[in-house]
Parts: sequence; C-alpha cells; structure tokens
Amino acid sequence: MKLAFVVAAAVVMLGSSLPAAAVSTEATEAVRPFQIHIPDRDLADLRDRITATRWPDKETVPDPSQGAQLQQLKELVDYWGTHYDWRKTEARLNDLPQYVTTIDGVDIHFIWVRSPRPNALPLIMTHGWPGSVLEFINVIGPLSDPAAHGGNAADAFDLVIPSIPGYGFSGKPTGIGWDPDHIARVWAQLMTRLNYTRYVAQGGDWGGPITSALARQAPAGLLGIHLNLPATLPSEATAALAAGGPAPANFSEPERATFDAVATLIKQGSLAYSAMMAARPQMMGYGVADSPTFLAALMLVHPGFSKWKYGADTQQLPTKDQVLDNFTLYWLTNSAASAGRLYWENMGRSPLSSAAQKTTEISLPVAVTVFPDDVYCPPETWARRAYSHLIYFHQADKGGHFAAWEQPQLFTEELRTAFRSLR
Repeated sequence: MKLAFVVAAAVVMLGSSLPAAAVSTEATEAVRPFQIHIPDRDLADLRDRITATRWPDKETVPDPSQGAQLQQLKELVDYWGTHYDWRKTEARLNDLPQYVTTIDGVDIHFIWVRSPRPNALPLIMTHGWPGSVLEFINVIGPLSDPAAHGGNAADAFDLVIPSIPGYGFSGKPTGIGWDPDHIARVWAQLMTRLNYTRYVAQGGDWGGPITSALARQAPAGLLGIHLNLPATLPSEATAALAAGGPAPANFSEPERATFDAVATLIKQGSLAYSAMMAARPQMMGYGVADSPTFLAALMLVHPGFSKWKYGADTQQLPTKDQVLDNFTLYWLTNSAASAGRLYWENMGRSPLSSAAQKTTEISLPVAVTVFPDDVYCPPETWARRAYSHLIYFHQADKGGHFAAWEQPQLFTEELRTAFRSLR
C-alpha cells in the first residue's frame, strides 16, 4: 500500500506561502506546505480487506471484558466498509494549513493555524494513542479565533498541532531513542523554527508525558503547560498498586477512591493493551498492518472508549464517523506499529506516576483539568504534591479521556482559563 502526498516545493520562498513575520529565512527553507491525497486504490483495498475479514466466534461474556464485542464491532466495521467516506475528512484536513519539517532526521507533520488576533498566545498541543491530530479539529476555530465563536478575542491562540513521530503523517523513526524526552526536544526545536519566542503547551494521554518532559526541559520561551492526564500518583500509591495491596491508611476519601479506581483498571486488565505494545510492538504491528478489523478492535480496547456507544447515541461525541476518521488515518498511513513503539520506548515509566514522570523537576507553571470519565481522575491534593507551581486545577463536570473530541466547547474554555494568567 502506498500513500501519495502532494507536498509543495521543499524550499518555500519567503512570502510565497508563509507570512514574512511568521518564520525566519532559515526556517522557510525547512518548513514545507503539505497536502494529503490518498489514491483511490488504497481506499478500495481498505474496503476489500474489511469485506474479507475472518471473524472469530462470539465472546463468552455479556460485556467488553474480553475485548470489543463481536456484534458491535461487526456493525461498525460493516459501516466502515460500505458507507464511511474518507474524502470528507481528507478535504477538511486539506482546508487547514498543514506543513512538514524535518527534525533529527524525521519528518514532522503539523497543523499550523495562526490567529487573526494580533499578539495571540502560541500553543502547541499534543495528541495521544489511539488518537491523532483529528482529536483537536473541532477546537481549532474556537481557540484561534474566539471572537468568531462567542468568546473574548483576548483569549486567542496561535495553534501548532504536530503528529507525534511514528503517528499519522509524520515520519517513522528508523532507530531507537524516540521517547517522550526526545519528542519534547523536537517540539521545542519546532517552536523555535516557527520563530516563537514565547508559548505554552498542552497534552493528554501521550501528550501528557511529552508536555511534561517539555516543561522539565524548560526551553527558552515556554511559559507553562496544561495537562488533562496529569502524572500525580504518589510513590506510596505506586508501591501499593505494584504489590496488589490496599490503599495506604493515611489516604483521604477522594485519594482512596482514585487509588481503588486505578487498582480496578489493573485487575480488569484494562491497561493490558499498553503492556502488549510495550513488550512487543512489532508483533502487534503484523496484525494491525494486515487487518483493518484488528486495528479497530485493538483501538477500541482502550479504556477511553469504555463509555462510547459505537455511534448508537447520535448526540455522543466523538461520532461514529469521527472515530472511523481516526482509524482510517492510522490504516492509510500504516502507522499503528510505529505508533506502538512509543510504549516500548517508555517501558518502565508509568504515565500516571509522579516519580516516573519526574514531576518534582518541573518548575514552570502547570495547569490541570480533570475530566470525570477519564481513565484516571486524581484529586487536587495529589496534583499539588506533584507540581510545585500548580496555577490552576479544575474538576470538569463532564468529559472523558478524549477531552477535546468529546467536549470541544468545555475543553476550549478550560484552556482559555488555564492560560489566561500567562499571557
């Protein structure tokens, strides 16, 4: 399977596509406009593979504890192969300003939306797995042009939304060492290349460790970060979970409730997908590169989808088509295996543990939003222990793991509020 990307000239002359004030002359030599065009044969191949799926027998339990349930998955995959239209999403992405630049030998794809508001605050946002830049597509307008979406123009952001190396339209590293710390250094270089001298950063899921690493490194210009999956598990909680024991006796009721919820996730095997990818990402890759049905089943195992109703609830976000947009992006770029290697690179470092993520080394301002249906909802006491300069903490009343996807308006409001003091 081959992808055809329509990419503009490798060297962009100042003023031809990028505004002169946006980048330096050196940067324009490296920042290339990017467009997507998937050949019809690749879309036909996807449909053919879906039609040829060999299905297993039905699960023996009345719930998803053994994995994606057969009937629901069949219905979703059948719709994917017969009614879903990738071209709509391709056109929507191509309506956005997309670019590619090469850093440390890897092409970095990113959406770069500059606000019409002068002095907008630059913001780099990082997705996770099994998400992509598509998670943020419905917050781009409200964040970059709040006045046009019922907000205050003073809250405007310039947006940089990169695809993590190995994910989507970014290049695939051919060597080891592309862990969150390395990616954070690349993000800092990207923001410098775009000539931003002051900016903020946001992340959830893998975006959390990457954004936290960026804050630890504290590159020149970074003012602060916002996290919607903060690493706040204290060391005594991590030790008790590893031992399979109860919550420490001195925990408060909210702390005990959070501990018990994480312990239940572990006991139910809800995080087993991460262990599999951390241990053998190449093995997983053989399946996801060959079968779109396996790709869908693997991604739906993520606990972030535990309350998703496969599109049966037409009011629920993300919609069925939005989820399939994301699955299709992974399929067409054949990036599920290369994305899974990030788990291998990070093996042994829990994305939830404050010690593993070295939160005590973060001196920059940190803002945290906890969404109630996320896989992990830490109390404020843990957040204050983890981050010495916590400037904002809020427990939202709705939303889950894919916060920008599920609650775009609420997510937008959280970022506006969280970063207002850093402007």
